[in-house]
Amino acid sequence: MSTSTLFKWRHFLPEIILVNVRWYCRYSLSYRDLEEMMQERGMRVDHSTINRWVLRYAPELDKRIRPPLKPTNDSWRVDETYIKVKGAWKYLYRAVDSEGYTLDFMLSAKRDGKAVARFFRKVLRAQHTQTPRVITIDKNAAYPVAIDELKEDKTLEAETKLRQSKYLNNIIEQDHLNIKRIVKPMIGFQSFNTVRRTLRGIESMKMIRKGQVKEISRGDSVSQFSFINKIFEVSA
Repeated sequence: MSTSTLFKWRHFLPEIILVNVRWYCRYSLSYRDLEEMMQERGMRVDHSTINRWVLRYAPELDKRIRPPLKPTNDSWRVDETYIKVKGAWKYLYRAVDSEGYTLDFMLSAKRDGKAVARFFRKVLRAQHTQTPRVITIDKNAAYPVAIDELKEDKTLEAETKLRQSKYLNNIIEQDHLNIKRIVKPMIGFQSFNTVRRTLRGIESMKMIRKGQVKEISRGDSVSQFSFINKIFEVSA
């Protein structure tokens, strides 16, 4: 979709929309926090409007950062964390490589072998990933079941090693903390689709901050800001 079509009929400039989406998905802020921050800058934007922007453009950000992502390595660390949706816990499956680069993520209503297998297939379809040499997991019994299924249908190579080690999985458990920190001020989600779309923006911003995008260094916030404007064809 072209940028002109993407922002058509919006009452605010694309750069204003993108800065709100970027801040919400990057920092521990609520929609009302952003409403106040915009007021300080002379712009009256209702928090419900910012909410609609995030739900519309966070998935688009996720889609647009995928092509320039750097390749990840073949040592996977896989784990799941919990996200509360309308008072019930849902499961966010996440995977990183041994360098801490994000492989992919998936929100699931269930925590079982079928969900794990579906997640692994999603990771393997990503453009920046490769078939794993080793997969490090915790003691969740659903992972071996899923691995056996994927080896049987040739999705995974028979030589792929499954390794259960809480110590080696510390890297992804620490990685979860950033997601939890950002989600905390959001005061709970009211629908599965809302959290799924929002998480796509949060995870995308995390990948950008890690330095996973080609030619963007970790911690270079100016280049990261410019990159987001560039992929949406918006001048800063």
